[in-house]
Amino acid sequence: MNKAITEGLVFMPPTFANGLDVWSSQNGTAGSDTYAGSGNAAYVPADQDFGGCLELLKTQTTQQLRWMGETPMLPGCYLRVTARVKAISGNLPSIQIAGWAGDAANNHVGGIVEVGPTKALTAYGKVVEVSAIVGTGARPGVDLAWGMAPLYGHFGLNLTGANGAVVRIDDIKIEDVTSVFHRTMMDWVDVKDYGAIGDGVTNDVAAFEAADAAANGREVLISDGVYSLPSNVTFQNRVRFQGSLTMPVEARLSLTKNYNLGAYIAAFGGDEVLAFKKALQALFNYTDHESLDMQGRRIELTEPIDVQAVVSNISSFAVRRVIRNGQFNVVSGPNWNDVVVTSIASYSTGNSNELTSVANIANIQVGSLVQGAGVGREIYVKAVNVGAQKLTLSQPLFAAAGTQNYTFRRFKYVLDFSGFSGLDKFVLSDIEFQCAGTASAILLAPDGLTFQVRDCFITKPKSRGITSPGTGCQGMLIDRCQFLSNEQSTRSQDRSSVAINVNSNDSKIRDNRAVKFGTFGVWNGTGHLFSGNHWFQGDGETDGIRKAGLVFTTANPKATVVGNYVDNNFIEITNEHDSSPDFNNEFAFGGLTITGNIFTVNDVAPWFHWIVIKPYGAGHYLSGLNVSGNVFRSLNGNIDRVDHVDETYAGLDMNSARNVIVQGNTFNLVNQPIYNPLTFKHVENSDSASWVVSTESLLPFGGMTKSMVGLVPDGKILRASNTHVTEFPYCALKQGADQDEVRVKWSQACRGTVHLTVRMDNPV
Repeated sequence: MNKAITEGLVFMPPTFANGLDVWSSQNGTAGSDTYAGSGNAAYVPADQDFGGCLELLKTQTTQQLRWMGETPMLPGCYLRVTARVKAISGNLPSIQIAGWAGDAANNHVGGIVEVGPTKALTAYGKVVEVSAIVGTGARPGVDLAWGMAPLYGHFGLNLTGANGAVVRIDDIKIEDVTSVFHRTMMDWVDVKDYGAIGDGVTNDVAAFEAADAAANGREVLISDGVYSLPSNVTFQNRVRFQGSLTMPVEARLSLTKNYNLGAYIAAFGGDEVLAFKKALQALFNYTDHESLDMQGRRIELTEPIDVQAVVSNISSFAVRRVIRNGQFNVVSGPNWNDVVVTSIASYSTGNSNELTSVANIANIQVGSLVQGAGVGREIYVKAVNVGAQKLTLSQPLFAAAGTQNYTFRRFKYVLDFSGFSGLDKFVLSDIEFQCAGTASAILLAPDGLTFQVRDCFITKPKSRGITSPGTGCQGMLIDRCQFLSNEQSTRSQDRSSVAINVNSNDSKIRDNRAVKFGTFGVWNGTGHLFSGNHWFQGDGETDGIRKAGLVFTTANPKATVVGNYVDNNFIEITNEHDSSPDFNNEFAFGGLTITGNIFTVNDVAPWFHWIVIKPYGAGHYLSGLNVSGNVFRSLNGNIDRVDHVDETYAGLDMNSARNVIVQGNTFNLVNQPIYNPLTFKHVENSDSASWVVSTESLLPFGGMTKSMVGLVPDGKILRASNTHVTEFPYCALKQGADQDEVRVKWSQACRGTVHLTVRMDNPV
């Protein structure tokens, strides 16, 4: 109900531009003093905040401003009086809406509240709005409940506080807000009542805005028709769609009160893909919502969603946003085919993250996988500079100096964020990516922080699950997700898919499960945490080949692998993302804690190993490696040992090893357990002055006997005469062909039993 419309009543006071002779400095009644010609008030025609306004000097304890017009007070009618004020100079006053209540005889009605809430002006030039609601009933939200006695009121405001303040006051508004308190005959407004045509051609934006303004908390009904909205439209009220909308790609629809995918699907005539894109536009452009609820909807996709192309007005974004609770289902078709470009390019270790003089560069896309001689795993194109014929790479190349051919393979992803220059704090939650062996799932932006994927299913991706083409994976969080490969029926060694890759630091990978990918993940950078994950990569072959599951491409990743289930694959530590892979006064292989994990394998050849170190250059050694409290178990056949140094490119300098801890592990069907420190018993049955003590390959990674920690006789050491030898021996380390033996040296030939503790490293 609006009395100004239904009964033609006038509530709104005139503007100050019409003169100050109707604005009283007293109670507003006939004959009271006005501000016309007064020395402390003037009309200002051009204020930067208000346009025309009243400038007033406070000279009274309570400076009053009242419209002398009689605003009718009708039963059941509620009015909101609003004033906007700012301080210009002098003391800072407080402001309050105030009125004077009059009855039928033009007498003052006493005993009622005539002053609304007080607001203080706290800074010069800052606009402060004060309002109060006046009406007949004492309803919640009514500031001036006047009852039935007053028939009218003179309304305005009071200035209180110290005198001397100079303020400017915008035109005072009095509005009918009865509909806030009483339901009208209908709880909706129809856009057609405000001029909308709905013929699919006529511009209906103005009509939509008028209907939304009039709704005032009621629902806006988009009745039958097709409505053309060629520019942005924002609804401040709930919207119900019977008809549908047509909008250009760049125009945005913002539903602030019912922002969810279902509402957008209704708005765009059931077109789920278009609806999702329009909802994305709104998500990035501030709809008062931080998350898009897909409401459990399944969206059929025939092509990738280029998120930045959808949100074309934004190139980078750093405010938390969430997409949650839905499913993407990929429909096979040519739009999902890889784009493969072969091109000649040059590489120099002086610019280790660049390819230059790249032929055919215009056809190479950001996010393309780089393949070629001397190129490590999971290296992508981070940026393309066509004019300079230069590509920026996600990682350096370990052995590609010079000019050669490269292959650039661009996978197609369900959600492709690579068009953003940077994307921070973006979350995907409770979403299933049904990739159908046709598409990959998620491509991150080239730069960004704390991208999070939680409680999601990535099912049957063609090539990749989550790909980072740059540093958009910094601080990435992946929690409680399922990665289900499309290669489960393929032999382990023939699989090429990768669930995750990371190029930057500080990822947290927790409580995930990955099934039969070629590789679970390839990690560069440092500071990574892996906890509670289960990744398995086995097959049904006897004496089968297994591939790496977790690959670190930084020699010293400063990472922890704790409480995981490593199933039919191995952890590999390399430095393949180093353009100068020979050791050069840098961190050694280590900085890694592998603790409390379950390692299992079945039906493999005995030369399988769970922890493999693969230097891509010479001169490296071990430092700061902790392998403790793990369970290693082989099924359906023994394996030789759990550890291995892959010397395809280079070995390790075992003489420089230090701070390597391998202890407290459990070995089942492993022929050769490993320990460091290694404590064992040696029995010498024949008299000898030099006892040859073998460590029997129990030291990890082919280590030598570098340090002697302790030697304790077990019982008497006897000479040939069966008398007790009391002196203490000394030990010679790094003996034998492999330098993994100890010589216990005595002053005379003797026999007996000793317990030794040796290390293959320096403990500090």
